[in-house]
Amino acid sequence: MTRKILSLILIILFIAACSTQDTSEKKPEVTPAITKDNKISVLNPTPPSSMVDRIPLTPRLDTLEGKTIFLVDIGWGGEQAAPSIYREIKDWFAKNMPSVKIETRKTKGFFTEEQPELIKEIGEKGDAAMFGIAG
Repeated sequence: MTRKILSLILIILFIAACSTQDTSEKKPEVTPAITKDNKISVLNPTPPSSMVDRIPLTPRLDTLEGKTIFLVDIGWGGEQAAPSIYREIKDWFAKNMPSVKIETRKTKGFFTEEQPELIKEIGEKGDAAMFGIAG
């Protein structure tokens, strides 16, 4: 049993050492797909070790009273995934917090595409937004 635990610890340490290797100097190597020796070459998928710059979240609202909240359906899960859930959320707010205005929107095109018109509308008319999946 002690041997198994020691082996497991050594494996974990080996994996940790390999995954923390500094790859910031490495550039992906692009070579022809098939070499003269009929070997396949591939792109090195190892990411650089540096993280991307993080942008802090917007601070929470002090209250939802009198605010406008946008519920944005990103289209994941199909056409019928979000409408029923968003309708229930809207009904809950109407019953429990009637001063909160709920607006529902759907992204145009694929969910990863930029949505400048929608973002502008939310910025001008809304106090908060929830983008997501409801399916």
